[in-house]
Amino acid sequence: MSHVARDAARMWYNRGVEQVDENSVRAVVVLSGGQDSAICLALAVRRYGAARVAAITFRYGQRHALETRFARGLARHFGVTRHKVVSLGFYRHITTNALMDPSRRIARRKGSACPTTVVEGRNAFFLLAAAVWAKSLGATEVYTGVSEADYSGYPDCRAAFIRSQQRTIRLALDWPVRIVAPFLHKTKEQEWALADRLGVFELVRDHTLTCYNGIPGAGCGKCPACRLRNAGLKEYNAHRHEKHKV
Repeated sequence: MSHVARDAARMWYNRGVEQVDENSVRAVVVLSGGQDSAICLALAVRRYGAARVAAITFRYGQRHALETRFARGLARHFGVTRHKVVSLGFYRHITTNALMDPSRRIARRKGSACPTTVVEGRNAFFLLAAAVWAKSLGATEVYTGVSEADYSGYPDCRAAFIRSQQRTIRLALDWPVRIVAPFLHKTKEQEWALADRLGVFELVRDHTLTCYNGIPGAGCGKCPACRLRNAGLKEYNAHRHEKHKV
């Protein structure tokens, strides 16, 4: 990139930053009510303070819709008063999957890259909607808990998607939004370690809902989300206990 192009890009980014006063919202967190987004919210609040963070939660017909209640509880816990719960009621008209249709079995078919819980394009919709609200608030960051290190193979959890979506949203909104994905290359064990360092380990362990069957905490232990969550927790607890013995 030439010096002229680099300077132009910097001026475009600063255009958004300059419009943000010291008391305005700086980040919007996509908050599902589960492990990943809860730690994202803790990170954003640690960085900016609760008054400068907003959270957005989506109802899209998921079988574990109880997670929205946990999202509200997390927002209250962290003192985040700007919290929207947005309905994406159109989703059931354009796709179907085991996460939105309780009659379908949660499983991974032989030869399939993803389990039957994949919601096509979900993060694309979530990030665009969050960015639209972020722009209206004057915020330039959108936090998401996606990861391609410990995940079920969903295409919209990959680094390539996040990079592409950020470019697309910037063009669509003419706004210098930055998608912050702190766990993109982290394992679930590393997430638990971060939660512990942030002082929210017990909160995330006991007061979030990650389970696709809508069971809080440790969940059903069988669905893909529970298996990933609990395997990471088991690994981290083993190291945690060893550390405390020393």
